[in-house]
Amino acid sequence: MTYCEAVAAGEKILNNVGISDPRIDSWLLLEMACKIDRNFYYMHMDEEMTSEQIEEFKSLLKKRGEHIPLQYITGEQEFMGLTFHVNSHVLIPRQDTETLVEEALKLVKPGMKIMDMCTGSGCILISILKNAKDTSGCGFDISKQAINVAKENAKLNEVVADFEKSDLFEHVTERYDMIVSNPPYIKTDEIVKLMPEVSEFEPVQALDGKEDGLFFYRKIIKECRDYLNPGGYVLFEIGYDQGEDVSEMMKYAGFLNVHVVKDLARNDRVVIGML
Repeated sequence: MTYCEAVAAGEKILNNVGISDPRIDSWLLLEMACKIDRNFYYMHMDEEMTSEQIEEFKSLLKKRGEHIPLQYITGEQEFMGLTFHVNSHVLIPRQDTETLVEEALKLVKPGMKIMDMCTGSGCILISILKNAKDTSGCGFDISKQAINVAKENAKLNEVVADFEKSDLFEHVTERYDMIVSNPPYIKTDEIVKLMPEVSEFEPVQALDGKEDGLFFYRKIIKECRDYLNPGGYVLFEIGYDQGEDVSEMMKYAGFLNVHVVKDLARNDRVVIGML
């Protein structure tokens, strides 16, 4: 089997089991299996693969055919132009979340201390610190495994950041100038309706926002005043239909200048308020 034939065969296999981007995924899996890049492929596409390469490619195709997310197979995902390691203990960073980082960067000033609540892979905090001078921060997550991934990603991207295990504010002892959070916000009964890559493989603990999807917003908004400096900001990622509810919670809790920011798809994506 040649490299070209392998990509076509992989595309057909993945298409037959309902993978949304079968050709792209087939190529990326071939790249991983054979340890090649696109330049090599186009120079050698009609050459025969080794038997070892074919077996490794088949093994990776089998995993993807079971709807294991591509990022969990390759072990990485790009976010804000940076590379992040991911595994089944953390959500896969998504482009929608870049809106949260971009809005935070508009408000960050030198010397600010930033908290990332429900940090997961650490992609939000690490991306902010990478792009904002003279800032510091700490990410908190209930999952020890997620904290380990976040620490690894800080090293990978040469960012100095602290990450600590904490059930929300349980182990938070300091005050911050900004709190950013992408908490679990999917309604419990909606999780099973998500694509299998999400519902079956991404960590439920990082998805489940309880009955109405708003549980963690209530908790964070209620408790965060004790950990936020006067004039500090809170920025939440939200689901497309949660802008009004989260905004009203923040206004009721005394936050000022509360407003909603849309993502590139024109869906409500971030709610911002100032203490």
